[in-house]
Amino acid sequence: MKSHKPTYYLTLSATLLAVCVVVLGAYTRLTDAGLGCPDWPGCYGFMWMPETPDEIIQAEELYPHAPFEAEKAWPEMVHRYFASSLGFIIILINFFNWKHRDRVKQPVKLPMFLLGLVIIQGLFGMWTVTLSLWPQVVTAHLLGGFATLSLLWLLALRLDNQPWPQPSIPIRYWDNLRPLAMLGMILVIIQIALGGWLSSNYAALACPDFPTCQNQLLPDMDMASGFNFFQGIGPNYLGGQLDGDARVAIHFVHRIGAVVVTVYLLFLIMQLYRNSAQTPLKSLTHVILFLLIVQLGLGISNVVFSLPLWVAVAHNAGGALLLLSLVTLNYRLFKTTSAMF
Repeated sequence: MKSHKPTYYLTLSATLLAVCVVVLGAYTRLTDAGLGCPDWPGCYGFMWMPETPDEIIQAEELYPHAPFEAEKAWPEMVHRYFASSLGFIIILINFFNWKHRDRVKQPVKLPMFLLGLVIIQGLFGMWTVTLSLWPQVVTAHLLGGFATLSLLWLLALRLDNQPWPQPSIPIRYWDNLRPLAMLGMILVIIQIALGGWLSSNYAALACPDFPTCQNQLLPDMDMASGFNFFQGIGPNYLGGQLDGDARVAIHFVHRIGAVVVTVYLLFLIMQLYRNSAQTPLKSLTHVILFLLIVQLGLGISNVVFSLPLWVAVAHNAGGALLLLSLVTLNYRLFKTTSAMF
């Protein structure tokens, strides 16, 4: 049994913190608290947020267009501090990985890339506020959060330094699974992007019924407006700016995406079961199937029960966990066939 490489436990801690950041980001977005603090990086000119009556009066004098609401300010600031803490830990990861760079196969480039990504994430966090929840920025910020989480998990897998046993099947079958697994991960990423676009344009309840949409199998939709990625900068996008047909288009495409991802992942799972003579792969396949079923149930529940907060937050977390399971699958398939990242 090989020992863990340096910074493994620090990276694992950062991954758990990144999960918290993703969940807090979803909670902030779903409670309409994205503009709970109208400035950045502080909140109404304070490092935390105004608390005393005098501080609240001062805050509202500074930002008369944005009345202070404590129930929206605190989730925004908690999310910012968690994200800042994650950035600090990633700096530490880079420092220690660089310190141990002479060790065999000690990752250096991936931590550096992560540091650059988290800096960009900080900029997107600022633009989310300064550009008044512009959907393009909000969606990019969400995708950046998922990317940060996925790459941290990938780094943790590499630092774990625990090889999988070679499968007791012909290697050509094992190799054939690699492109199938990669396509599955790509489809999940696209579906997450569609979910981010749906959320940032407030289209989650555009189809309030299931399995139909607006009581039709094929409702009236405005695809051009729904997927216009050149919406102007300027208006406040809190609550969304699109009309009903445009939001229906976004929601409907996200549903179609869910069907495509489900069908494909079930196909992938069948292929994995056929070739999973070894226990580790079979166990991971069980995890992917379980997460897929839970994610489907949460997505349907969002519609049927009119977007309960805890269900919507869990749906975001479920998407993250499903993505991480596919990152794990792809890494293990590549590693076992001696093709390293």
